[in-house]
Amino acid sequence: MYAAKHRGHSSQHQQQHVDEAVMGGVANGHGHRPAAPRPAPRRAKLKILLVVIATNLVSVYLFSGASLSVHLPASAPRIHLWDSAALLRDLNATRAALAGARAELAALRAQCNASSHLLESVLAGLGAVHGDAPEARDFGGWPEEPTGELKLAIEPHRLPLGFHANFGTDELFPGLGFACRNFQEELAQYMAYDAGAECPDDDALALQLTLKGCEPLPRRRCRARSPAGYVEPAPLPRSLWSVPPDTTVRWAPYTCKNYTCLVQRARTRGGAYFCKDCFDLEGKERRRWQADNGGPGFSIDSVLRSRAPGTVRVGLDIGGGTGTFAARMRERNVTVVTTTLDLDAPFNRFVASRGLVPLQITLMQRLPFADGVLDIVHSMNALSNWVPDAVLEAALFDIYRVLRPGGVFWLDHFFCLGPQLNATYVPIFDRVGFRRLRWKAGRKLDLGAERNEWYVSALLEKPMT
Repeated sequence: MYAAKHRGHSSQHQQQHVDEAVMGGVANGHGHRPAAPRPAPRRAKLKILLVVIATNLVSVYLFSGASLSVHLPASAPRIHLWDSAALLRDLNATRAALAGARAELAALRAQCNASSHLLESVLAGLGAVHGDAPEARDFGGWPEEPTGELKLAIEPHRLPLGFHANFGTDELFPGLGFACRNFQEELAQYMAYDAGAECPDDDALALQLTLKGCEPLPRRRCRARSPAGYVEPAPLPRSLWSVPPDTTVRWAPYTCKNYTCLVQRARTRGGAYFCKDCFDLEGKERRRWQADNGGPGFSIDSVLRSRAPGTVRVGLDIGGGTGTFAARMRERNVTVVTTTLDLDAPFNRFVASRGLVPLQITLMQRLPFADGVLDIVHSMNALSNWVPDAVLEAALFDIYRVLRPGGVFWLDHFFCLGPQLNATYVPIFDRVGFRRLRWKAGRKLDLGAERNEWYVSALLEKPMT
């Protein structure tokens, strides 16, 4: 019984402790506050996990390259997460090391080239000793190894600062017409001069090379000749319709030795001259493009009216002779560049004397303009059936390229034979993608109707989309 009572008392005592623990009792058997319970292990682990995750997120953010710039007020304290000066020093050191590595790579490449040339020389010598026939050497497409000023003008040159990211190379290569390799003898003659002295009087040779496709010509290190007794040009707008003094031109390359001779060509019967009446600014040249004739002859004003007022601002005249089209457009506040060639007359100098911009390039040359920058392109007689079909099509696509959307190509008096028009040329124009605004065809009868010769003039728009 005693045991039973004792067990009952113990049970009651244990129950009392449990109740006190659950209810947060204030005192134990000795009158003291019980010890605080230990935190649950699960909660502690959860806190540690959250701290680790937060630390990792901050680390990833700091080292991922994300910008740390925060817009704070000027009065806010500055907190530097790292030493900026040290990072800048490290960055500069890395750049210097990279530049050094590139320089070493360039030097190694030069050493490899030198070793290769040396090995070729040794092998050639051994072959000569054994009686081997020498192999034909490769001079980069040239029939013979270029020398002197020609070699200097056509070979690549190292950039002083090494590799340049914009160029994608550590060398500069000269611009040179591919066909120049076919005329090395004439080109060597053109490049035979004294460096730093006056250039030879060889304008005719330069033009001949250009017409053969050696375009552009290599640059020369000599001073171009100036005419004796040069006179300042007349001021604008008087210069637009003034024949300049004869002393503005060196006449040695030309048949005529003054402008009077060139003007008289237009007033004399006979003679197969290029642009025969172009220098007579008081004759037929002055009346061009002044009025529509109901056929292939369009007027400048009618063409400009096809566009919104003021939207035709800059243009190009292909094969523009002495620049009269550009002069008429200049009177209407339109800037036009004129391509022309000095074919037995100083066409470029005459255009410049009128206060206009000449550009000496052939039809084979890519137009030196960026895509979509011109409001109008005009061509009279330069594009006709004398041009090979493939060259004509490439030229038309190039014109399309430089015109802006909504720009117009004025094809002026395109000459062809009757059967050629629909069979050959209309399909070419359609392939380019112009939209026809005007199209006029008319018979060319000055040499007889039996020849079946035609002129076509058209105003063609580059689509907006």
